[in-house]
Amino acid sequence: MSPHFYFLAAICAVLFLHPYVTYPLSLRLLRARPLAPDPASPLPTASLLFSAYNEEAALPAKIANLEAIKACNPDIEILAYSDMSSDATTAMLARRPDLLTLVPATERTGKATGMRRMVAQATGDICIFTDANVLLDPAAVTPLLSYFRDPAVGGVSGTLRYINDADGVTASVGGLYWRLEEHIKALESRCGSMMGADGAIFATRRALYPHVPAHLLDDMTASISVTFHGLRLIRASDVVAYEKGTTDPRDEFRRKRRIACRAFNTHRHLWPSIRRHFTALDVYKYLSHKLLRWFGAPILACGIAALLLAMTLNGLGAYALGLALASGALFVAGRLFAVPVLSQITEIALSIAATFIGVIDALRGRTYAIWTPAASRN
Repeated sequence: MSPHFYFLAAICAVLFLHPYVTYPLSLRLLRARPLAPDPASPLPTASLLFSAYNEEAALPAKIANLEAIKACNPDIEILAYSDMSSDATTAMLARRPDLLTLVPATERTGKATGMRRMVAQATGDICIFTDANVLLDPAAVTPLLSYFRDPAVGGVSGTLRYINDADGVTASVGGLYWRLEEHIKALESRCGSMMGADGAIFATRRALYPHVPAHLLDDMTASISVTFHGLRLIRASDVVAYEKGTTDPRDEFRRKRRIACRAFNTHRHLWPSIRRHFTALDVYKYLSHKLLRWFGAPILACGIAALLLAMTLNGLGAYALGLALASGALFVAGRLFAVPVLSQITEIALSIAATFIGVIDALRGRTYAIWTPAASRN
Protein backbone atom coordinates (compact mmCIF):
# COMPACT_ATOMS: atom_id res chain seq x y z
CA MET A 1 0.00 0.00 0.00
CA SER A 2 2.92 2.39 0.54
CA PRO A 3 3.29 3.27 -3.20
CA HIS A 4 -0.28 4.46 -3.14
CA PHE A 5 0.48 6.81 -0.26
CA TYR A 6 3.59 8.12 -2.01
CA PHE A 7 1.40 8.77 -5.06
CA LEU A 8 -1.18 10.54 -2.90
CA ALA A 9 1.56 12.68 -1.37
CA ALA A 10 2.78 13.60 -4.85
CA ILE A 11 -0.75 14.52 -6.02
CA CYS A 12 -1.23 16.72 -2.95
CA ALA A 13 2.10 18.44 -3.60
CA VAL A 14 1.09 19.20 -7.20
CA LEU A 15 -2.32 20.54 -6.14
CA PHE A 16 -0.78 22.66 -3.38
CA LEU A 17 1.88 24.18 -5.63
CA HIS A 18 -0.31 24.58 -8.72
CA PRO A 19 -1.75 28.07 -7.90
CA TYR A 20 1.76 29.44 -7.40
CA VAL A 21 3.89 27.53 -9.92
CA THR A 22 2.23 25.50 -12.68
CA TYR A 23 -0.83 27.76 -13.00
CA PRO A 24 1.12 30.93 -13.92
CA LEU A 25 3.33 28.82 -16.21
CA SER A 26 0.23 27.49 -17.97
CA LEU A 27 -1.09 31.04 -18.50
CA ARG A 28 2.07 31.88 -20.46
CA LEU A 29 1.09 29.27 -23.04
CA LEU A 30 -2.27 30.88 -23.82
CA ARG A 31 -2.86 33.24 -26.71
CA ALA A 32 -2.76 36.93 -25.81
CA ARG A 33 -5.90 39.01 -26.28
CA PRO A 34 -4.82 42.58 -27.06
CA LEU A 35 -6.95 45.55 -26.12
CA ALA A 36 -8.57 47.77 -28.75
CA PRO A 37 -9.22 51.22 -27.24
CA ASP A 38 -10.63 53.91 -29.50
CA PRO A 39 -8.24 56.90 -29.17
CA ALA A 40 -10.88 59.21 -30.65
CA SER A 41 -13.40 58.34 -27.97
CA PRO A 42 -13.70 60.91 -25.16
CA LEU A 43 -12.59 59.92 -21.67
CA PRO A 44 -15.52 58.81 -19.53
CA THR A 45 -16.39 60.78 -16.43
CA ALA A 46 -15.31 59.34 -13.08
CA SER A 47 -16.24 59.15 -9.41
CA LEU A 48 -13.65 58.08 -6.84
CA LEU A 49 -15.08 56.28 -3.79
CA PHE A 50 -13.65 55.03 -0.51
CA SER A 51 -14.97 53.85 2.85
CA ALA A 52 -13.31 54.65 6.15
CA TYR A 53 -13.55 53.50 9.74
CA ASN A 54 -11.31 55.07 12.39
CA GLU A 55 -8.72 56.20 9.85
CA GLU A 56 -7.67 59.50 11.44
CA ALA A 57 -4.01 58.44 11.36
CA ALA A 58 -4.13 57.74 7.62
CA LEU A 59 -6.38 60.63 6.57
CA PRO A 60 -3.85 63.52 6.44
CA ALA A 61 -1.87 61.67 3.77
CA LYS A 62 -5.06 60.52 2.07
CA ILE A 63 -6.52 64.03 1.87
CA ALA A 64 -3.24 65.40 0.50
CA ASN A 65 -3.34 62.62 -2.11
CA LEU A 66 -6.94 63.48 -3.02
CA GLU A 67 -5.93 67.12 -3.48
CA ALA A 68 -3.20 66.06 -5.88
CA ILE A 69 -5.63 63.80 -7.77
CA LYS A 70 -8.15 66.65 -8.00
CA ALA A 71 -5.46 69.01 -9.28
CA CYS A 72 -4.63 66.59 -12.10
CA ASN A 73 -8.28 65.71 -12.73
CA PRO A 74 -10.47 68.74 -11.86
CA ASP A 75 -13.70 67.09 -13.03
CA ILE A 76 -13.39 63.97 -10.90
CA GLU A 77 -16.07 63.46 -8.24
CA ILE A 78 -14.89 62.17 -4.83
CA LEU A 79 -17.17 60.49 -2.31
CA ALA A 80 -16.24 59.16 1.13
CA TYR A 81 -18.23 57.01 3.54
CA SER A 82 -17.43 57.05 7.26
CA ASP A 83 -18.83 53.91 8.87
CA MET A 84 -19.78 55.48 12.21
CA SER A 85 -16.13 56.11 13.07
CA SER A 86 -15.52 56.65 16.77
CA ASP A 87 -12.43 58.84 16.24
CA ALA A 88 -11.98 62.07 14.25
CA THR A 89 -12.43 60.44 10.83
CA THR A 90 -15.91 61.79 10.14
CA ALA A 91 -15.02 65.32 11.29
CA MET A 92 -11.85 65.37 9.18
CA LEU A 93 -13.78 64.36 6.07
CA ALA A 94 -16.65 66.75 6.80
CA ARG A 95 -14.20 69.67 6.90
CA ARG A 96 -13.43 69.24 3.20
CA PRO A 97 -16.68 69.81 1.26
CA ASP A 98 -14.59 71.60 -1.35
CA LEU A 99 -12.77 68.35 -2.05
CA LEU A 100 -15.22 65.53 -1.40
CA THR A 101 -18.80 64.62 -0.60
CA LEU A 102 -19.22 62.87 2.73
CA VAL A 103 -21.83 60.12 2.75
CA PRO A 104 -22.78 59.82 6.42
CA ALA A 105 -23.77 56.67 8.28
CA THR A 106 -26.37 56.36 11.03
CA GLU A 107 -25.18 52.91 12.11
CA ARG A 108 -22.23 50.62 11.49
CA THR A 109 -23.00 48.76 8.30
CA GLY A 110 -19.65 47.73 6.85
CA LYS A 111 -17.72 48.56 3.71
CA ALA A 112 -20.01 46.81 1.22
CA THR A 113 -23.03 48.83 2.32
CA GLY A 114 -21.01 52.04 2.25
CA MET A 115 -19.83 51.34 -1.28
CA ARG A 116 -23.36 50.57 -2.42
CA ARG A 117 -24.61 53.87 -1.01
CA MET A 118 -21.83 55.83 -2.67
CA VAL A 119 -22.37 54.15 -6.04
CA ALA A 120 -26.06 55.06 -5.84
CA GLN A 121 -25.08 58.70 -5.28
CA ALA A 122 -22.21 58.84 -7.80
CA THR A 123 -22.64 60.54 -11.16
CA GLY A 124 -19.50 59.41 -13.03
CA ASP A 125 -19.61 56.86 -15.83
CA ILE A 126 -16.78 55.02 -14.11
CA CYS A 127 -16.52 54.29 -10.39
CA ILE A 128 -12.96 54.14 -9.08
CA PHE A 129 -12.78 52.20 -5.81
CA THR A 130 -9.98 52.53 -3.30
CA ASP A 131 -9.29 52.37 0.45
CA ALA A 132 -8.73 55.10 3.02
CA ASN A 133 -5.13 54.02 3.67
CA VAL A 134 -4.20 53.70 -0.03
CA LEU A 135 -2.42 56.46 -1.97
CA LEU A 136 -3.02 56.60 -5.72
CA ASP A 137 -0.56 58.05 -8.18
CA PRO A 138 -2.37 61.29 -9.19
CA ALA A 139 -1.27 60.82 -12.80
CA ALA A 140 -2.81 57.34 -12.92
CA VAL A 141 -6.45 58.42 -13.29
CA THR A 142 -6.19 59.40 -16.97
CA PRO A 143 -4.58 56.12 -18.11
CA LEU A 144 -7.07 54.20 -15.97
CA LEU A 145 -10.01 55.88 -17.69
CA SER A 146 -8.37 55.42 -21.08
CA TYR A 147 -8.79 51.65 -20.83
CA PHE A 148 -12.55 52.15 -20.83
CA ARG A 149 -12.28 53.55 -24.36
CA ASP A 150 -12.29 49.86 -25.30
CA PRO A 151 -15.98 48.83 -25.23
CA ALA A 152 -14.94 45.26 -24.36
CA VAL A 153 -13.49 46.40 -21.01
CA GLY A 154 -15.84 46.39 -18.03
CA GLY A 155 -13.34 46.70 -15.20
CA VAL A 156 -9.73 47.72 -14.60
CA SER A 157 -7.54 46.75 -11.68
CA GLY A 158 -4.58 48.91 -10.78
CA THR A 159 -1.22 47.70 -9.50
CA LEU A 160 -0.76 47.80 -5.73
CA ARG A 161 2.70 48.18 -4.21
CA TYR A 162 3.47 47.70 -0.54
CA ILE A 163 5.92 50.31 0.71
CA ASN A 164 7.11 48.77 3.98
CA ASP A 165 8.47 45.34 3.01
CA ALA A 166 11.52 45.94 5.21
CA ASP A 167 9.43 46.36 8.39
CA GLY A 168 9.74 42.82 9.71
CA VAL A 169 8.96 39.26 8.63
CA THR A 170 5.18 39.73 8.33
CA ALA A 171 5.54 42.75 6.06
CA SER A 172 8.23 41.10 3.91
CA VAL A 173 6.15 37.95 3.38
CA GLY A 174 3.08 40.05 2.62
CA GLY A 175 5.06 42.01 0.03
CA LEU A 176 6.45 38.84 -1.54
CA TYR A 177 3.00 37.27 -1.76
CA TRP A 178 1.55 40.40 -3.34
CA ARG A 179 4.26 40.62 -5.99
CA LEU A 180 3.41 37.05 -7.00
CA GLU A 181 -0.29 37.94 -6.98
CA GLU A 182 0.29 40.93 -9.25
CA HIS A 183 2.31 38.75 -11.63
CA ILE A 184 -0.48 36.18 -11.86
CA LYS A 185 -3.11 38.87 -12.39
CA ALA A 186 -1.06 40.30 -15.25
CA LEU A 187 -0.89 36.86 -16.90
CA GLU A 188 -4.63 36.34 -16.45
CA SER A 189 -5.37 39.75 -17.93
CA ARG A 190 -3.10 39.10 -20.90
CA CYS A 191 -5.25 36.22 -22.12
CA GLY A 192 -8.70 37.45 -21.07
CA SER A 193 -9.91 38.44 -17.63
CA MET A 194 -8.53 38.46 -14.10
CA MET A 195 -10.28 36.49 -11.40
CA GLY A 196 -11.23 39.47 -9.26
CA ALA A 197 -9.65 42.76 -8.26
CA ASP A 198 -8.33 43.99 -4.93
CA GLY A 199 -10.21 46.80 -3.20
CA ALA A 200 -7.09 48.97 -2.93
CA ILE A 201 -7.53 50.21 -6.51
CA PHE A 202 -9.94 49.08 -9.21
CA ALA A 203 -12.64 50.61 -11.38
CA THR A 204 -15.81 49.42 -13.10
CA ARG A 205 -18.54 50.91 -15.24
CA ARG A 206 -21.07 52.33 -12.79
CA ALA A 207 -24.00 50.79 -14.67
CA LEU A 208 -22.60 47.30 -14.01
CA TYR A 209 -22.30 47.61 -10.23
CA PRO A 210 -24.22 44.69 -8.69
CA HIS A 211 -26.10 44.36 -5.41
CA VAL A 212 -23.50 43.28 -2.84
CA PRO A 213 -24.81 41.83 0.45
CA ALA A 214 -23.18 43.43 3.48
CA HIS A 215 -21.20 40.34 4.55
CA LEU A 216 -19.55 39.74 1.16
CA LEU A 217 -16.40 41.18 -0.41
CA ASP A 218 -17.52 44.16 -2.46
CA ASP A 219 -14.29 44.25 -4.49
CA MET A 220 -14.46 40.58 -5.51
CA THR A 221 -18.21 40.73 -6.25
CA ALA A 222 -18.17 44.01 -8.17
CA SER A 223 -15.08 43.20 -10.22
CA ILE A 224 -15.93 39.62 -11.22
CA SER A 225 -19.51 40.62 -12.01
CA VAL A 226 -18.41 42.66 -15.04
CA THR A 227 -17.41 39.40 -16.74
CA PHE A 228 -21.00 38.12 -16.40
CA HIS A 229 -21.89 40.84 -18.90
CA GLY A 230 -19.40 39.50 -21.42
CA LEU A 231 -16.82 42.20 -20.66
CA ARG A 232 -13.20 41.91 -19.60
CA LEU A 233 -11.63 42.61 -16.23
CA ILE A 234 -8.04 43.64 -16.91
CA ARG A 235 -4.95 44.67 -14.97
CA ALA A 236 -3.23 47.99 -15.67
CA SER A 237 0.48 48.19 -14.88
CA ASP A 238 0.47 51.97 -15.35
CA VAL A 239 -2.19 52.58 -12.67
CA VAL A 240 -0.21 52.40 -9.44
CA ALA A 241 -1.32 52.67 -5.82
CA TYR A 242 0.68 52.42 -2.61
CA GLU A 243 -0.19 50.92 0.77
CA LYS A 244 1.48 49.86 4.00
CA GLY A 245 1.13 46.20 4.90
CA THR A 246 0.56 44.86 8.40
CA THR A 247 3.67 44.19 10.48
CA ASP A 248 2.14 42.29 13.41
CA PRO A 249 1.60 38.56 12.69
CA ARG A 250 -1.51 38.53 14.90
CA ASP A 251 -3.04 41.39 12.89
CA GLU A 252 -2.20 39.57 9.67
CA PHE A 253 -3.65 36.27 10.91
CA ARG A 254 -6.93 37.94 11.85
CA ARG A 255 -7.00 39.84 8.55
CA LYS A 256 -6.38 36.70 6.48
CA ARG A 257 -9.03 34.80 8.41
CA ARG A 258 -11.63 37.54 7.98
CA ILE A 259 -10.92 38.01 4.28
CA ALA A 260 -11.02 34.26 3.60
CA CYS A 261 -14.36 33.93 5.36
CA ARG A 262 -15.85 36.76 3.35
CA ALA A 263 -14.23 35.48 0.15
CA PHE A 264 -15.67 32.00 0.53
CA ASN A 265 -19.11 33.40 1.34
CA THR A 266 -18.72 35.54 -1.78
CA HIS A 267 -17.77 32.43 -3.77
CA ARG A 268 -20.98 30.69 -2.75
CA HIS A 269 -22.96 33.78 -3.72
CA LEU A 270 -21.25 34.06 -7.13
CA TRP A 271 -20.93 30.39 -8.02
CA PRO A 272 -24.31 30.05 -9.83
CA SER A 273 -23.41 33.02 -12.05
CA ILE A 274 -19.88 31.68 -12.57
CA ARG A 275 -21.26 28.35 -13.77
CA ARG A 276 -23.72 30.11 -16.05
CA HIS A 277 -21.44 32.73 -17.61
CA PHE A 278 -17.81 31.59 -17.37
CA THR A 279 -16.02 29.91 -20.24
CA ALA A 280 -14.04 26.71 -19.60
CA LEU A 281 -10.85 28.80 -19.50
CA ASP A 282 -12.31 31.18 -16.92
CA VAL A 283 -13.45 28.26 -14.75
CA TYR A 284 -9.90 26.87 -14.91
CA LYS A 285 -8.54 30.26 -13.87
CA TYR A 286 -11.04 30.60 -11.05
CA LEU A 287 -10.43 27.13 -9.60
CA SER A 288 -6.65 27.56 -9.87
CA HIS A 289 -6.44 31.09 -8.50
CA LYS A 290 -9.15 30.96 -5.86
CA LEU A 291 -10.50 27.56 -4.81
CA LEU A 292 -7.23 25.65 -4.52
CA ARG A 293 -5.69 28.43 -2.43
CA TRP A 294 -8.60 28.43 0.01
CA PHE A 295 -8.09 24.69 0.60
CA GLY A 296 -4.29 24.80 0.62
CA ALA A 297 -4.00 23.85 4.31
CA PRO A 298 -5.91 20.53 4.17
CA ILE A 299 -4.24 19.63 0.86
CA LEU A 300 -0.82 20.22 2.40
CA ALA A 301 -1.75 18.35 5.60
CA CYS A 302 -3.04 15.40 3.58
CA GLY A 303 0.19 15.28 1.58
CA ILE A 304 2.39 15.35 4.67
CA ALA A 305 0.31 12.67 6.39
CA ALA A 306 0.46 10.47 3.27
CA LEU A 307 4.25 10.86 3.06
CA LEU A 308 4.80 10.03 6.73
CA LEU A 309 2.46 7.05 6.49
CA ALA A 310 4.20 5.75 3.38
CA MET A 311 7.59 6.03 5.10
CA THR A 312 6.26 4.17 8.15
CA LEU A 313 4.82 1.34 6.02
CA ASN A 314 8.20 1.04 4.28
CA GLY A 315 9.96 0.46 7.59
CA LEU A 316 11.11 4.04 7.90
CA GLY A 317 8.92 4.87 10.89
CA ALA A 318 11.83 6.24 12.94
CA TYR A 319 12.76 8.57 10.10
CA ALA A 320 9.14 9.64 9.70
CA LEU A 321 8.93 10.44 13.41
CA GLY A 322 12.21 12.31 13.28
CA LEU A 323 11.04 14.30 10.26
CA ALA A 324 7.80 15.24 12.02
CA LEU A 325 9.59 16.27 15.22
CA ALA A 326 12.24 18.23 13.35
CA SER A 327 9.57 20.05 11.31
CA GLY A 328 7.72 20.95 14.50
CA ALA A 329 10.89 22.21 16.16
CA LEU A 330 11.79 24.30 13.11
CA PHE A 331 8.30 25.80 13.06
CA VAL A 332 8.57 26.80 16.73
CA ALA A 333 12.04 28.26 16.15
CA GLY A 334 10.82 30.24 13.17
CA ARG A 335 7.91 31.53 15.20
CA LEU A 336 9.89 32.55 18.26
CA PHE A 337 13.10 33.82 16.67
CA ALA A 338 13.92 35.96 13.64
CA VAL A 339 15.66 33.25 11.62
CA PRO A 340 16.22 34.16 7.96
CA VAL A 341 14.15 32.08 5.51
CA LEU A 342 12.81 29.87 8.32
CA SER A 343 10.75 32.70 9.82
CA GLN A 344 9.37 33.54 6.37
CA ILE A 345 8.33 29.92 5.83
CA THR A 346 6.64 29.91 9.24
CA GLU A 347 4.77 33.11 8.35
CA ILE A 348 3.60 31.56 5.07
CA ALA A 349 2.38 28.46 6.92
CA LEU A 350 0.39 30.61 9.35
CA SER A 351 -1.13 32.55 6.45
CA ILE A 352 -2.24 29.32 4.78
CA ALA A 353 -3.74 28.12 8.07
CA ALA A 354 -5.55 31.43 8.65
CA THR A 355 -7.08 31.23 5.19
CA PHE A 356 -8.52 27.77 5.77
CA ILE A 357 -9.81 28.72 9.22
CA GLY A 358 -11.66 31.56 7.48
CA VAL A 359 -13.17 29.03 5.06
CA ILE A 360 -14.29 26.91 8.01
CA ASP A 361 -15.86 30.03 9.53
CA ALA A 362 -17.83 30.53 6.32
CA LEU A 363 -18.93 26.89 6.18
CA ARG A 364 -20.16 27.18 9.77
CA GLY A 365 -22.26 30.21 8.84
CA ARG A 366 -20.05 32.96 10.26
CA THR A 367 -20.06 36.34 8.53
CA TYR A 368 -18.03 39.55 8.79
CA ALA A 369 -19.74 42.76 7.72
CA ILE A 370 -17.76 45.37 9.66
CA TRP A 371 -14.00 45.75 9.96
CA THR A 372 -11.35 47.36 12.13
CA PRO A 373 -8.12 48.61 10.53
CA ALA A 374 -4.98 46.75 11.57
CA ALA A 375 -3.11 48.94 14.05
CA SER A 376 0.29 47.68 12.87
CA ARG A 377 -0.05 49.09 9.35
CA ASN A 378 0.07 52.74 10.52
